[in-house]
Amino acid sequence: MSTAMPFAADTPLLSDVTAAVEAAGVVLLDRYTPHARGVSLSGIVEEIDANDDAVLEVLREPLLRARPGSQWAEDELAGGALPPGEWWVVDPAEGNINHVHGMPDWAVTATLVSDNRPVLTVVHLPLTGDTYTAVAAGGARLNGLPLKVSAKTDLGASLVGTGQAKPGEDKDTFRRIGESVATMLTDGLVVRVSVPATMQLIHVAAGRMDAFWQFSDVRSGLVAGALLVSEAGGVVTDLAGEPWTTGSRDFLAAAPGVHAAAHKVLSSIV
Repeated sequence: MSTAMPFAADTPLLSDVTAAVEAAGVVLLDRYTPHARGVSLSGIVEEIDANDDAVLEVLREPLLRARPGSQWAEDELAGGALPPGEWWVVDPAEGNINHVHGMPDWAVTATLVSDNRPVLTVVHLPLTGDTYTAVAAGGARLNGLPLKVSAKTDLGASLVGTGQAKPGEDKDTFRRIGESVATMLTDGLVVRVSVPATMQLIHVAAGRMDAFWQFSDVRSGLVAGALLVSEAGGVVTDLAGEPWTTGSRDFLAAAPGVHAAAHKVLSSIV
């Protein structure tokens, strides 16, 4: 049984986390250039690591201080279940590869996970100034205004998406991604394949996209979006149809009207 502090939707924690994430966003924005940085693989990795280090320097301590007793999930590319209790799952530069290539799809994310379920999240997009927030049983919001998932009921009219979780996934995962895209190109209307996951999941939560799936359990890319989508009225499961947790092998988040159809299509890809 967890000994974590009780969580309440009216806690001031959300304000503290939002302030910390938005301050970290200033650091990441200051490091952004509209042109690509790094030519060799080692140069790109150096730029990515430098972004992470700069943001974590200003983000880690405020988050741990905001929630006494919470712990820090060190490896942002790790997957699988966490030990019991409350953990901060943070991506200091979600979409880091886009940032270092001068592209706009990147953010700072911080999610509090309690006993392997996300209970509070903040996703800040420094380029636009937008901040997405969600609290378990407290709803999802964009800049303070409520979010609601799509009302679509026809997968054939749906804009859906997927992507890889990280470089160097195993060949079987790449095969499943490819097969799922080919299948959804027939069953859906349009398929987006891009990274990072969070930048697609905020669109699902806002009703701009209708479904997103991923054949990976890298939790830092999924926990924020999972909470945003579920609190905006969406359905979040694994591809066995069970409620998604950080211990799940794969991931599907969709509007309620298309989730069953999307699940039927994707669950056949093994």
